[in-house]
Amino acid sequence: MDKKPKLSTEPYKGVRDFYPEDMAIQNYIFDVWRKTAESFGYVEYGASPLESTELYKAKSGEEIVNEQTYSFKDRGDRDVTLRPEMTPTVARMIAGKRREMKFPQRWFSIPNLFRYERPQRGRLREHFQLNCDMFGVAGIEAEVEMISLAYQIMKNFGISDDKFEIRINSRKLLQHKIESKLKNKEFYQKALKLIDKKSKIKNFDEEWALLSDQPYLIDETLNNSLEETFISLRKKGIVNAIYDGEIGRGFDYYTDTVFEIFDKNPLNNRSLFGGGRYDNLLEIFGEEPVPTIGFGIGDVTIRDVLETYNLLPDIKSKTKVAIIPFNQSCFEDADNLASILRLQNINTAVDYSDKKIGDKIAKADKEKISFVVVLGEEEIKTGTYKLKNLATKEEQVFTKETISNLNFLK
Repeated sequence: MDKKPKLSTEPYKGVRDFYPEDMAIQNYIFDVWRKTAESFGYVEYGASPLESTELYKAKSGEEIVNEQTYSFKDRGDRDVTLRPEMTPTVARMIAGKRREMKFPQRWFSIPNLFRYERPQRGRLREHFQLNCDMFGVAGIEAEVEMISLAYQIMKNFGISDDKFEIRINSRKLLQHKIESKLKNKEFYQKALKLIDKKSKIKNFDEEWALLSDQPYLIDETLNNSLEETFISLRKKGIVNAIYDGEIGRGFDYYTDTVFEIFDKNPLNNRSLFGGGRYDNLLEIFGEEPVPTIGFGIGDVTIRDVLETYNLLPDIKSKTKVAIIPFNQSCFEDADNLASILRLQNINTAVDYSDKKIGDKIAKADKEKISFVVVLGEEEIKTGTYKLKNLATKEEQVFTKETISNLNFLK
């Protein structure tokens, strides 16, 4: 009989498994994102990763749908797509409640996103992303708050101002400058995407010549709103924001201010994340426009940056105590003691293995559990236990009645 081939233990190409140590770092990243967004008054929302393909064709652009999405027909012959980004989804949700909402609204989410592209440093086929969006503020106050929020996220990860910069531009201004040089204004979207990827295109001059009969040169003049934005940011102490006339962002829906955050370290020589203003995205749903600005920051790029600057946290186990029964006859008493500790909000695990006591203690130490209690017949008989700190080797004696005094465990 032919043996069946063994299934691979590797994940699908371009996605990741999160073993406990990886999940701990992932949760740290999410925790910084969530606390920072909430500190600015943003509230969390969520949605399904499945959307109608038409939503992305309408506003993300045909290129993204045709070349970069996981799109398929469901069993009802409907065209569906695993979301490649969150902005169309949040626009759909706002449009659905548009008439009963009070603005401004500040929303954030941490969805997983899917794109079919070549995996490389900083870019995978699935990633998680913090999305922050403000709805209902047309003035530059929205730009200043959104850029300030992005800046504060970097600071809350411990990244100093000299290690990153915020590059800002205006799509309106850029469009005017580009169209003045094109052979045909209909070439604008192609020209915008070309400029946005300029640093990655070897034959840029040749491709530009197909669209324009003038040499490529972007005038460095600003418009009033951009000047006011920079003035306001500097008043807030954000001095690493600069003007970059080539920042365009790839999506078709951006209407004016766009920005990207760049790490200055050559190991991460790419845009870390960005966003911009998209005031007209609700029109596809038949709703009146709502002035909106937002950004997204991915977990892959931010983890690369944290590794580069040795800023990943030293993760401690959330399990505070490991109870180590001396033998199987001690299991019931170990369970009872664990239940009492948990009632005191002390995360507790019981080691039911038949390993030697020393091996069980070594395992707890490797898993970064801070404390152990070895439970044998003597401890059960006297009702007195020894709590050992694995880092300092210090021991503290306690009973079931005095557990509440162990405040350092909580």
